[in-house]
Amino acid sequence: MGGLSAEREVSLSSGRECAAALRGEGFEVVEIDAGPDLAVRLAEVKPDVAFNALHGRYGEDGCVQGILEWLQIPYTHSGVLASALAMDKDKTKAAYRAAGLPVVDSVLATRDEVRARHVMEPPYVVKPYNEGSSVGVYLVNEGSNGPPQLDDAMPDTVMVETYVPGRELTTMVMGDRAITVTDILTDGWYDYDAKYKDGGSRHEVPANIPQDVFDACMAHALTAHRILGCRGISRTDFRWDDSRGLDGLVLLETNTQPGMTPTSLAPEQAAVCGMPFGPFCRWIVEDASCNR
Repeated sequence: MGGLSAEREVSLSSGRECAAALRGEGFEVVEIDAGPDLAVRLAEVKPDVAFNALHGRYGEDGCVQGILEWLQIPYTHSGVLASALAMDKDKTKAAYRAAGLPVVDSVLATRDEVRARHVMEPPYVVKPYNEGSSVGVYLVNEGSNGPPQLDDAMPDTVMVETYVPGRELTTMVMGDRAITVTDILTDGWYDYDAKYKDGGSRHEVPANIPQDVFDACMAHALTAHRILGCRGISRTDFRWDDSRGLDGLVLLETNTQPGMTPTSLAPEQAAVCGMPFGPFCRWIVEDASCNR
């Protein structure tokens, strides 16, 4: 848990919650704050399974998965290739398109290009193409006076994506089945605070949406999980323009290591479908493997 990415604090919270739940399930748990000495620490501890509660770069982009493969330690969630592919939003979209899944137009551009001019007609969204949790997301509205002045902390290359109005929906896949759909209700943009602060968002699960849209979310999430090569759990996020019916549904991204905090969506979906947090964490551990 922890790690070196911009999502370190979320990962620490996820790690603490998972460790407590797994102890409650009877496991012996050692908590490791993943730093540059991670390989040495893992070699010392010699775990039967590594529960990967890392988020962001190095933790869910194939890097730590490669270390665990090298050490031949079974680990939770997706393997090296699926983790790297899903973390790269541009390559994820290419995989979605090849499978016939609905996406919106997007381009990669340098941070300086985005600061200098509108690289596409507003409204659009600017975000890192290899980070998660709405870290560094900018919404540029129609009629904006000028391009966004991105923070220097943004990466050199960013994704600029057509903005889709409407609602945030998400579906978790667990093993080989989609679980349900959550409608994420906020008073504004679903940003970092809305995701992780108490009261930042409200979740309606199962979502009260038309059955064809609900079914499409379930089917698309399972397809995304499979074509990216995910294992264990994943969570695919959607944007739905409810004024356009099924035609208004698009995929945004697939998260191979969904958050496991008290406000997180994946544990909430599992609980609604009859699996409390402790057994949910147990299932994830028992699903762990290596060499995949």
